[in-house]
Amino acid sequence: MDLRILNAEIQAFINKNIGKSISKLALQKNPFQDVDWISVLNQIEAKTKAKDKLPNWFSTKNIIYPSKISVEQTSSEKTAAFKASIVSGKSLIDLTGGFGVDDFYFAKKIENVAHCEINTALSNLVKHNFEQLNILNITCYSGDSLDTLNTLKTKWDWIYIDPSRRNDAKGKVFMLKDCLPNVPKNLDFYFQNSDAVLIKTAPLLDISAGLSELKNVKSIYIIAVENEVKELLWELHKDYHGNVSIKTANIVKDKTESFDFVLNEDVKFPIFSLPQKYLYEPNSAIMKSGGFDEISTFYNLNKLHKHSHLYTSMKLTSFPGRIFEITNTFFYNKTEMKSYLEKSQANITTRNFPDSVESIRKKWKIKDGGNIYCFFTTDENNHKIVLICTKIS
Repeated sequence: MDLRILNAEIQAFINKNIGKSISKLALQKNPFQDVDWISVLNQIEAKTKAKDKLPNWFSTKNIIYPSKISVEQTSSEKTAAFKASIVSGKSLIDLTGGFGVDDFYFAKKIENVAHCEINTALSNLVKHNFEQLNILNITCYSGDSLDTLNTLKTKWDWIYIDPSRRNDAKGKVFMLKDCLPNVPKNLDFYFQNSDAVLIKTAPLLDISAGLSELKNVKSIYIIAVENEVKELLWELHKDYHGNVSIKTANIVKDKTESFDFVLNEDVKFPIFSLPQKYLYEPNSAIMKSGGFDEISTFYNLNKLHKHSHLYTSMKLTSFPGRIFEITNTFFYNKTEMKSYLEKSQANITTRNFPDSVESIRKKWKIKDGGNIYCFFTTDENNHKIVLICTKIS
């Protein structure tokens, strides 16, 4: 960590060039003889990435950033705040601290937070940043987190782990056993140090695969931001052996869409019907959860087809996802397409349909955008249909 980067003149230059092209700036002569030009450019690029993702860091003076990739891979403040709503108690140890965004929010709920980071340089950088952010209840430890657990010999209220999905031998991996640290292998040791463990994984991890590797899972949280799934959270408790709760959250600008259900609990089969007046498309967190029958039952909505995952009703109801009014429905064929959509402009979505959005646009010369929303899908009679809609929410 080169503290010379905090020189007032250098910081002013960094702030002046937020959002500028790094490739163009790189062609300039370094105006600061005592500081590596690449380091200055890295601060500009990383801080630009932090502007929307990490507003507290962006707006605080004398923050030092790691690489742009580290900022891209860290939790956003929105997802970190959600994680903090899960934990409680007086102590938490983060075994994979990274840039420290999650710990910043854990520290708002927990009296004593430990930040463990195997990279000494990053650990020192994070400690510096916590001081700038005026966070006084986080202690930073550098080195292997297993050694830190052994050394501290503390019974923690929570252990938090965000295992790295990059393995030196295997490259990018998806099974928990191939991540670093190896959570399934170390889980019994973790439970010797805490009765509660919270694990963050990538959204690509299959829920059934995760359950096959872990034990004592109480809840699985599927977190989306602006309808893009960002992470899965696995809540484990040492002596828990009951049903697994699935909790979905889609964090949007002014609210959080939530839907919860119990995994593998008996639920009545949905009612199937042809399209009615309104169409409902679940948000991405629900789509990841697989709770397609559960949401149909809970909101009393009919389903278009077993595999379409689109829902319909005659009366408008609130719903965690997009809602549309259906203005026209027709079978997918040449005559109907020429009449209604050829050479038009529309937003296209496909669900349980053989053709891709790209091929549909190309075949029928449909431009993207506008106020018309078209769903190409399959109905309960296995007919390929097109729904022309206007968006309600």
